[in-house]
Amino acid sequence: QVQLVESGGGLVQAGGSLRLSCVASTNIFSISAMGWFRQAPGKQRELVAGIASGGDATVYTDSEKGRFTISRDNAKNTVYLQMNRLKPEDTAVYYCNIGPTIPSLWLVLKSNDWGQGTQVTVSS
Repeated sequence: QVQLVESGGGLVQAGGSLRLSCVASTNIFSISAMGWFRQAPGKQRELVAGIASGGDATVYTDSEKGRFTISRDNAKNTVYLQMNRLKPEDTAVYYCNIGPTIPSLWLVLKSNDWGQGTQVTVSS
């Protein structure tokens, strides 16, 4: 079972920035896609961004394009999410998770295996 530890969340004013980190304890990190997900109160968990195993391909949901950047360091088993120009609607608990490919990350939404997440709160 993969252990996922997210960090870097906090309280920030609208327009501010945060950088989230996720360390995955698995020996298949470098051959796996990674995704950042979030769940706002009363809403379903959603995929925010995904990155292929080699970091050469990324996907973002429309509202995050141009504001968020996903990256990874395979030597550190770590995936990052740089979030700029944050909005109050970005407030959520942010999680990372792993999948064989970027398209599989949407199936990961059905998984019950999640880390503790990191809370991001954006004040207006």
